[in-house]
Amino acid sequence: MMTKKVVWTGKVATVRERAGAAKGLRRWAEHVLQQATVIVPLAPSGGTLQDSGATDVDAGRLEASVSYDTPYACIQHENMTYHHAPGRQAKYLEQPLNASRLTGLEILAEEIRLSLEG
Repeated sequence: MMTKKVVWTGKVATVRERAGAAKGLRRWAEHVLQQATVIVPLAPSGGTLQDSGATDVDAGRLEASVSYDTPYACIQHENMTYHHAPGRQAKYLEQPLNASRLTGLEILAEEIRLSLEG
């Protein structure tokens, strides 16, 4: 009969899992921002709204955000009656986020797995 020693590393696994989840959230947020950048409305004078796009991750709370920071970002996002250049649209954050749900879960799973293996 062979005996094996098992060492429980629950705290280490939890720390690695959370680190992987935070990294996965960052990658997912960057993915959404990349997709939004392609469809965010452009002003005739340039891409001020487009250039204001940013992501943020709160690793402690495991929350991520993707945002655009101009005084008119919210109204451009919500007002479906505005006319935009071809390929540009309202709901420029909502649409990429909804479309990326499966991709986002795959990214999260991959980063958590990699962190636990490391």
